[in-house]
Parts: sequence; C-alpha cells; structure tokens
Amino acid sequence: MVPFAKVVSLFSLVCCAVILEAQTVASDKAAMEQQFKAAVTAYNAGKLPEAAADLQALLSKAPKSFEVHELLGLVYAAESQYDKAVEQLKTAVTLKPDSAAAHTNLAAALTHAGKLDAAGEQLNKALALDSADYEANHDLAEFYLQAKKLDTALPLLEKAQQIRPDAYDNGYDLALGWFLTGKLDEARGLVEKLMQQKNTGELHNLLGQIDEKQGKFVEAANEFEAAAHMDPSEDNLFVWASELLLHRTYEPAIAVFEKAVERYPDSARLAIGLGMTLYARGKYDEAIQSLLKAADLDPTDPRCYLFLSKAYLSSPNEADNVIQHFRRYAELEPTVALAQYYYAMALWKGKRMTGATIDLEAVKKLLQKAVALDGSLAEAHLQLGILYAEQHAYAQALPEYQQALRLDANLPDAHYRLAQYYVHSGEKDKANQEFALYQRLQSQHQAAVDKERAEVQQFVYTAQPPAPAKP
Repeated sequence: MVPFAKVVSLFSLVCCAVILEAQTVASDKAAMEQQFKAAVTAYNAGKLPEAAADLQALLSKAPKSFEVHELLGLVYAAESQYDKAVEQLKTAVTLKPDSAAAHTNLAAALTHAGKLDAAGEQLNKALALDSADYEANHDLAEFYLQAKKLDTALPLLEKAQQIRPDAYDNGYDLALGWFLTGKLDEARGLVEKLMQQKNTGELHNLLGQIDEKQGKFVEAANEFEAAAHMDPSEDNLFVWASELLLHRTYEPAIAVFEKAVERYPDSARLAIGLGMTLYARGKYDEAIQSLLKAADLDPTDPRCYLFLSKAYLSSPNEADNVIQHFRRYAELEPTVALAQYYYAMALWKGKRMTGATIDLEAVKKLLQKAVALDGSLAEAHLQLGILYAEQHAYAQALPEYQQALRLDANLPDAHYRLAQYYVHSGEKDKANQEFALYQRLQSQHQAAVDKERAEVQQFVYTAQPPAPAKP
C-alpha cells in the first residue's frame, strides 16, 4: 500500500469579543471594535473582499493589533493569496509568540505557499507551547504524513488519540499508519471501533486491506464490495475489482470493471484493469480494445503497453492498430528502453502475424536502441540475438544470448537459441547441455504463471490511490 497525505487546514476564527490596542480614545476604540466585529461577520459569511477592506482600514489605526493581523491573514488565505497571508500571520506571531493557534495558522499558510520546512518549524513551535493540545499533535502529525515521514507522525497520532479518542480523522489516520507499519491487529481494533462511531466506505476499504494482508481474501473482497456500494468512487471500484482479479475471480472482476468503466469512462487505470482481466479470461479481442482505449487516455502509461504486448500476440485482428499505438509510445518516450522494445516487437511479430513485409533493419535499430538505453533488459538482448541469427550474423548473436542469460538465467528461449548456436558451430556437448536446460525450464510452467501473477500484483498495488478517499 501506498502512504496517505492531507494538507493542513486553516483554523476557523471564532467570533468573540476582542481587545484592541489602547492607542485611541474610548469612542474611537469602540468604533474600531465595531468595525472589527463587522469584519469577522463578513469573513464568516464568505464576504472576503469586504472583510479585507475593513481590516486594512483598521490596520492604519491599530498597526500592532494581533487580532487584526491574524484575521487579515486568514482572509488572504481564504482568497488563496498565500504570500499576503504569510506576511500578516508572521506579524501576528511576532505580536503574540506564545499563541499556539497563531503558529498553527502561519504553518497552514506556509504549507499552501509551498514553504514546507518553514511550516514544520511553526507546527513544532505550536506543539512546544502546548504539548497536551489535540490540534497541535494532530496537525504536526498530518504535516509529517504529507512529508511521507510516517515513523515521525505515528507517535503524534497516538498522543492525539489519547487526548481525543473520539476524533474520527485522527483515528482513521492512526489506523492506516498502524496498517502500513504492520500493526495489523491494532489497526483492525481501531477500525472496528471507529465503525461503531461512523460507518464509512473508507473504513471498509481499510478493513479490506487489513484482511488482504492477513490472508482473509473472501473477507477482503466483501469489505471492498461494501466500500464500493457505500461510495462508488473510482478508487473504491478499482480496489474491489482488483481484489477479484488478484485472486483470479475473473467473471466477477470483469463485471465490476465494466461497471466502473461505464461510470468513469476517462479512467486509464480502469481500462487497463478491464483489459488485463479480459486477457486473463482469454477474451483477447476485447482485451485489446480496452487496452487501446487506455493507451489513448494516457499515451505514456507503461502499464497498458506491458499487457498490450501480451494480448495482441494472441489476436492478429488489431495488429495494425496496435503497431501504431506502440509507434506513438516510442515517439513520445524516445529515452525509455521498453518503449523502443515494444515497438520493435510489434513491428516484427505483429507484422509476421499479418503476413506483411517486415522491415528488419528498423526492428534491429529499435532493439539496439533499447539495449543501449537499458542494458538490463534480458528479453531485448535475446530478441536482438535472434534477429542477428535470422540474418546469419551468428558471431553477433552469441554475445546477445550470453548477456540475456547473465541477466536472467531462467529464460528458456535463450537456452534454446544458444543451443542452436552451438549446433551450428559444431559444439555438440554445449548444445546438449543448453537443450537440457531449455527442456527443464519449459517444464516449469509455474515460473511463467508466477511471473504473470507478479505483474498483475504490481499493477494492482502501484495503481492504488494514495489512500482511501475521505468524505
């Protein structure tokens, strides 16, 4: 699972009586307080320009008023004028350095302004001023979660949970943090407790993740289904369908993916998921259509091309269309080795399926470019060696076979091709040894099954949302 993040939110200002600096006579002070209350009312009503105008007028009369600077900073923040907000909130902190809330508000504005280090400093100052304050602990924890520092955030979440065990947001974040750090029983207990307080789709989603991690696959699927029914978001539908795919429940997975694609037609990952599931079920033409749609939705997503490279070899009907998509990918990603490799194989194998003339020189250049970009692609070295052999350039083929096997000793075709080379060169013993290795690896079908399953798992987990979406 991937980590979660939440932007620190601005505190709402509570409308209350304020005491401005005693810089004027009593009548002027009363008028200023009235104007300040009007600004508070305008702010709470969302009339931000009106509130800003009142506060700017007040600043000329009370330039050292903490309350005026604080509220004006919040007004600017609400208007997304974060540089102006930071300026006002910094002044407020200077005027009242012992206010934890002032430091927290400044931290929020700094976060929105992209000044994360400075925001962290302010949140730490707020906590130092009041270590027993729920908001100080929770907000600093959220800051560390945003910075992907889960280990640092967890103690703060735990402290906030002790202070306010009924706080849903903190409880959810703590349960997710425990899950991510392997404290599955603690996470489950807290999720079940939160469900008694507030039954939400995100809690069912998280409980499903816990079940999956503990090997309770049926229970996990049920929880993901419950989450999707309660909140049919793209994320929840993807997670539910992916759980079914992961455990090879193909027909139900297809049904869920199809409904999800119908609801979210612009989602590339849903189209990839549907294509993968259709391919696994042997519905190759439909799989290719779905994967081509994914490629059109997100032309540089490498995952759709990985599965497209598998599916189109089982169905020549869309060969020309598939080749054009691989060509586009190679042109869009000229420095990505796999993009060049996929295009080379599409030109070579795809054209061969249709009986069309193959431009082997173009294929060779693409394969050479692929291994030059990434020398660790064992399959690219193998295919380049095969191409050399087909062109009778056996001396060039040998080092490619050998490099492919150095990178992956379990490539059956590499052993077979190397055996053929040794037959051609008259090295009978070496040829027999390589043929034996080929036959042994060919009999180990489970390795190929495991590899494909790992690819499915990688897609499922890398395409997960950063965290189950909160209401």
